[in-house]
Amino acid sequence: MTLTFKPDGLYIESQERPIAPAFPELTAAQELALLARILYREGYNDHLAGHITYRQPDGTFLVNPYGLVWGELQASDIMSMDGDGNLLGGKWTITPAILVHLELHRTRDVTVALHNHPEYGTLWADIGRAPEVYDQTGAFTNAKVAVYSEYEGAVDQVSNARAVVDAMDDADIALLAHHGVLIVGESIRQIYLRATSFEWRCRQAYRVAAAGGGVPMDPDVAWRYGELFRGNDFSGMFEAMARQELRRDPEILH
Repeated sequence: MTLTFKPDGLYIESQERPIAPAFPELTAAQELALLARILYREGYNDHLAGHITYRQPDGTFLVNPYGLVWGELQASDIMSMDGDGNLLGGKWTITPAILVHLELHRTRDVTVALHNHPEYGTLWADIGRAPEVYDQTGAFTNAKVAVYSEYEGAVDQVSNARAVVDAMDDADIALLAHHGVLIVGESIRQIYLRATSFEWRCRQAYRVAAAGGGVPMDPDVAWRYGELFRGNDFSGMFEAMARQELRRDPEILH
């Protein structure tokens, strides 16, 4: 199935009727603010924790400020910095913990990096292993998951930041023991799907275990299902969740 965006809505190719309303063209800062708002509602909401870096075509980065929770961000709050973490623009401050992102972007060609302490992802980081996949929503991403069991917490130290990146290697999701998750992607929409799907996977695995256990999806089936969304990233899903956030607070884009 191929989906295309037109001025009056989202269409399945070869069909005449739209499947969703038109969505405004977004600036990069608006994309980042919407991503943070959506993920806050998905469980990425540990108080002031969490940072997102979004590489721009000129090599600079957009990043959320330190002192605002993801659930209150607006586009005008988004900061800009260079590849060394130096402030270029914005009215707030940038967290010193951004070092792990800088090391990631130096080492790997990723567009977006995200770190936070979501409830269920952090639970499995505390357990020290990646959970099984039990349903199709948890299989929306088949990104490789790394577990870093020696994480010391102080990512504002270059040596620790490099150790995290080395341990992550070519994985797109990392569980940091006793801390949280780290996720990378090639676009805002891809990292949204990875982050949402992985938190769902972590939550469902915990619930299944609490209910006495269950049978995970066949790993090959789950991987093939995730492969369906590697390229199109479930077209329309980010926009649907963004519309909900904009109905709650139309000021997000300002």
